[in-house]
Amino acid sequence: MKIVLESTYGDMNFKGTNERGQSIQLSGNKEAVSPMESVLMAAAACSSIDVEMILKKMRQDVESIVVTVDGTRSDAIPAVFTKMHLHYIITGKIKEDKAIKAVEMSMQQYCSVSLMLAKSVDISHPVEVIIPGLHEQS
Repeated sequence: MKIVLESTYGDMNFKGTNERGQSIQLSGNKEAVSPMESVLMAAAACSSIDVEMILKKMRQDVESIVVTVDGTRSDAIPAVFTKMHLHYIITGKIKEDKAIKAVEMSMQQYCSVSLMLAKSVDISHPVEVIIPGLHEQS
């Protein structure tokens, strides 16, 4: 795996490009995604890919996956992550126990990003399942 990172427009702006020519913009001045925000995004994306694949193998009808991620960083320099809270919102005709199992499998066995971070970061990952058309009566 290889990428190229190069300066782009303005101060502290960079473009990272992979071997397939796909790129992302990163910055240290809030003009684009920060490197630390990209770590949160990478953890959410890596695990969501796993979760979708696992649920499909379980024959669950996944419509969408949304993950909100809150990262807490230390006050010291370097300001590394100390905690990450990934909240999975999975929509579709899905059994809740299967969604929970899929997220657990990703976080404990398959997601390289999360497994690498878990060595030094406290990671929580609650799951919420939304079944379309299912409304509770009040």
